[in-house]
Amino acid sequence: MPDVQDASALRDEAFEPEVLQSDLVYKGWVWDVRSDRVAYGGGEIIREYVAHTGAVAVVAIDDDGRVLLIQQYRHPIRHRDWELPAGLLDVDGEEPLLAAQRELAEEADLVAANWEELVSVWTTPGGNDEMIHVFLATGVSSATQAHAREDEEADIRVEWVALSHAVDAVLEGRMHNGILSIGVLAAERRLRSADTGR
Repeated sequence: MPDVQDASALRDEAFEPEVLQSDLVYKGWVWDVRSDRVAYGGGEIIREYVAHTGAVAVVAIDDDGRVLLIQQYRHPIRHRDWELPAGLLDVDGEEPLLAAQRELAEEADLVAANWEELVSVWTTPGGNDEMIHVFLATGVSSATQAHAREDEEADIRVEWVALSHAVDAVLEGRMHNGILSIGVLAAERRLRSADTGR
């Protein structure tokens, strides 16, 4: 067991109990639902979960320290929530960075000169296996080509907001999207650390 007083020792641990049976319960258009029978703790457990492709998201910061937010309708929650530009890792063999660059262009008609991986998170590890990679993009400019959008993306609202205002909205409970929350909090910390040299 790592010493939790040592900050570098705090990390998730891989653990792979024997999967006795794995069944495809539902084959979806975007993702599937699986039911696994697993040997665990001297017995067996059954766990159902969404088998997800993974995704990327982008915290795009302009030269004025503003973050790009998009708002779109999300049917499961019946809200038009504020989000970061994001999308699925659904192109075979595509690296997360290339997917993030593609999504920023497709959802906001933007490109960025500078990219760095900010944080990677499991979105809901009790219910799906989605890992989302969040990138920080700076040196942002307009793309040479505008993208056509349909369905919920057809009426995306795009706003540039002071990063501190986005952080306040998250911490005050006015914006609830998990990836946006993690992304703007991590970006604020990264940029503050860069400014102070710590």
